[in-house]
Amino acid sequence: MAVGKNKRLTKSKKGGKKKASDPFLKKEWYEIKAPSMFSQRSAGKTLVTRTQGTKVASDSLKGRVFEFSLADLNKDEDQAYRKVKLVCEEIQGYNCLTNFHGMDMTRDKLASLIKKWQTLIEGNVDVKTTDGYTLRLFCIAFTAKMQNQLTKFCYANSAQVRQIRKKMVDIMRDEASKCDLKELVLKLIPEFMGNEIEKACASIFPLQNVFVRKVKVLKKPKFDIVKLMELHADTDDKPDAGAAVPRPDGEAAEETPVVSESVPGSGGRL
Repeated sequence: MAVGKNKRLTKSKKGGKKKASDPFLKKEWYEIKAPSMFSQRSAGKTLVTRTQGTKVASDSLKGRVFEFSLADLNKDEDQAYRKVKLVCEEIQGYNCLTNFHGMDMTRDKLASLIKKWQTLIEGNVDVKTTDGYTLRLFCIAFTAKMQNQLTKFCYANSAQVRQIRKKMVDIMRDEASKCDLKELVLKLIPEFMGNEIEKACASIFPLQNVFVRKVKVLKKPKFDIVKLMELHADTDDKPDAGAAVPRPDGEAAEETPVVSESVPGSGGRL
């Protein structure tokens, strides 16, 4: 190489190497608050980059969807096969106020229901609640053996399947369209609709393991902070008035003089 050529090789690059910093130093923890329809109100925590310049932390959190096991939200291990989705709609301080966003069933539970020698019947319907939410409900049911049945299989014919599916759709539509979202979630948790479908279809073909396996939120009404705050209002939190203290026997009750305070505008001297 000729001497004096490529002089840039000796000079250092502009700027130099950027110092690697821990990305978690720029993060903040926010608490996820579940609606009042669930017994466990503090559902967990979520991470977000703190507000910097025009990028606001609360904007990054709004619309974030969290998935929980219903067993954790209701402190009941028997409901572990249900998954509930909650969406963050409002930020108050370091709390994320969430609303119901959907429901699903775990794969292991669904796989344990599907067996040979029975018919699987599925149905779905779009419903609109009284408070303006459009939901899609999916139902699943399996045929059961009749009493004292000897054959090992219990298949329903296509006409019976159509009748059962019609009953499914009608019951889901009737139950969901006459209540708001909160009441509907409270119906879905104890499998109320599944039991109703099982009773209604008993005359067509005996059923077992009837579940509303999935709920999707298709459309939401315009965001209303008042309704969200009602959903997060603590019904159990009442002001503590204190316990009554019994008066010792033999002691005379001392009357305390009542002092009247003058209220501004009540005629007293200010």
